[in-house]
Amino acid sequence: MTGSPQPSDRVRQVVVFVLALVAIAGAFYGSGALGGAQIQDAAGGALAADSTLIAPAGPAFSIWSVIYLGLFAYAVWQLLPSQATRAVHRRLGYLIAVSMLLNAAWIGVVQLGQVGLSVVVISALLVVLGIAFSLLLRTRRKADSTAAGIVESVVLDGTVGLYLGWVTIATAANVAAWLTALGFRGFGIDPDIWGVGVVSVAALCGVATAVAGRGRLTPALASAWGLSWVAVARITDEPASQLVGIAAVIAACVVMVAAVVRRVVAHRADNRSAVA
Repeated sequence: MTGSPQPSDRVRQVVVFVLALVAIAGAFYGSGALGGAQIQDAAGGALAADSTLIAPAGPAFSIWSVIYLGLFAYAVWQLLPSQATRAVHRRLGYLIAVSMLLNAAWIGVVQLGQVGLSVVVISALLVVLGIAFSLLLRTRRKADSTAAGIVESVVLDGTVGLYLGWVTIATAANVAAWLTALGFRGFGIDPDIWGVGVVSVAALCGVATAVAGRGRLTPALASAWGLSWVAVARITDEPASQLVGIAAVIAACVVMVAAVVRRVVAHRADNRSAVA
């Protein structure tokens, strides 16, 4: 979209940039660098790697460094004068800003020990990211939409995809942590069965994203990453569960295969349309 930037464009650019700084500051606080407790130690350890059968091993959370880097890169890039009037930013800018605010809020409520409230916040974050991903797909499909360049593909498409894929798994882990903190006993059903069920639901969400996203790889990679570290935690750490570990490995593979197959099918369909 061309034309002179409107005041609303400038406001949006600044809001996105400021909230990126807020999200990064929140991340530092949640890492213990600014006086806060590390997330695995906050809320009585409810979100630690050994808290539930769905908790990923510690290294899984290193993906946040990539996501934060992508968010900051997007915030700087969309701040450029040449990006002010782009339709993609007008559609997605505030959604990404809200996601960063929710991200910081989640860290804050966990620091306060409010595990139940953290479920509400991360669920809202997942919804916002789902909407952003959907709008991004619609933007890319528009006949008059310019193709995304390399920078845009990485800092926007790539970041939103990783963000959504990871938060999908993180939401499942967060809900499991909350139920455990409440003393939920699973109505007498074996915990391993519950664990496999939750992993299966997370995998279905990953597959649904792959199908809707025409095989975009970043959401699948992030979800598979999270599921793989759930497997590592259950096979090598407590609470140990070979069944959940194996289910998580299978789930990670299913998500990736679904994304690749959907991508191939979409590519062939596009080629047929181009020939026709």
